[in-house]
Amino acid sequence: MDNVVGQHALMQNKKQERTIMEPNIVSKKLLNRLPVYLDYLKTLPDSSENISAAAIARDLDMGEVQVRKDLAKVSHTGRCRTGRSRAQLIQDIEAFLDFTAETGTIVVGTGPLGQALLDYSGFENPGLNMMAGFDICPPAQQSRGGKPIYSMNRLETFCRHYNVHVGIIAVPAHIAQNICDALVACGVHAIWNFAPVRLKVPDYTVVRNENLAVSPASPRLQMHIPE
Repeated sequence: MDNVVGQHALMQNKKQERTIMEPNIVSKKLLNRLPVYLDYLKTLPDSSENISAAAIARDLDMGEVQVRKDLAKVSHTGRCRTGRSRAQLIQDIEAFLDFTAETGTIVVGTGPLGQALLDYSGFENPGLNMMAGFDICPPAQQSRGGKPIYSMNRLETFCRHYNVHVGIIAVPAHIAQNICDALVACGVHAIWNFAPVRLKVPDYTVVRNENLAVSPASPRLQMHIPE
C-alpha cells in the first residue's frame, strides 16, 4: 500500500516527467524503493538512533551505492562516521512521499473485498484518506464502517470536487479496464488494481497490480472481509 502513495508522489511532478532533460527527475524505481526503506527504518529498535547506508544495504540485500544515491535524493542530513539520524530519515522520506498529507482515495466495487478495503484502518498510516466507495448497483448507502457508497453516475463529480488522486479497483476482471478508463477520465492518476487483469493506462498514470494470493497485505485484509 505504501507503494501506491509513493507512486502518487510521482504524479505531483508530472510536468517534470514530461521534461526529458530535467536533471532531478524522480524515477518510479526510486519511489518503489523508498517505502521499503521506510518500513525497514520503522522496524528498528528505538535504541538505533543512527543508521548508515551500508547497514541498510546489508540488511535489505541491496547495493550500497544505490542506497546512498536514494537517500541523498530525499535527505541532506547525516555524517560519514555516525550515519544518518533514523528519526530524521523517517521524517524526510515521509515528507518526500507526501505521507504527511492525506491523499484522497476511493474504492470502485463494493462487494466483500471492496468494503473491506473501504473500511480498512491500516491505510491511514501511509496517508490514504479513504473517502467513499462506488458501485454500479450499490449494495447499501454506506459500508459497515460508515463510509458512504455512491452510484457510479456520481464518480466524476465526486473525484473532481474532492481532488481524488488514488482509485482502488475491486471489481470483476471483465469490467476492470472500463472502470480504470473512467477513473483516468476523472483525473485519477494512481490506480491500485485488485482485479486479476493487467490494465492499460496512459504514460502519466501509475498502476499497482495486487495479487491477494501472494500479497503480504492479504492476511490483514482478509480479516476485514465480511462473510
